[in-house]
Amino acid sequence: MALKPGTRLGLYEIIAKIGAGGMGKVYQARDTTLDRDVALKVLDFGLAKALAGDVQGQISRSLRRSWHLGPAKASFSAQRPT
Repeated sequence: MALKPGTRLGLYEIIAKIGAGGMGKVYQARDTTLDRDVALKVLDFGLAKALAGDVQGQISRSLRRSWHLGPAKASFSAQRPT
């Protein structure tokens, strides 16, 4: 589903669709807080869902491996998945 000009996604307002590929669509959008144009990539739902699950799994595995190291080291490890 393509986003129409004027659609708001959080801080961004869609201006135009500028491309599409295997991962999703790219839009020219306006960052309303910084008042400048940006490129905004919107992932296809299936890909986004798969990536979210993978990231969640990586964080969970990382935390389990480093739980005995203490909160600071566990947090650092969770930010750098293996």
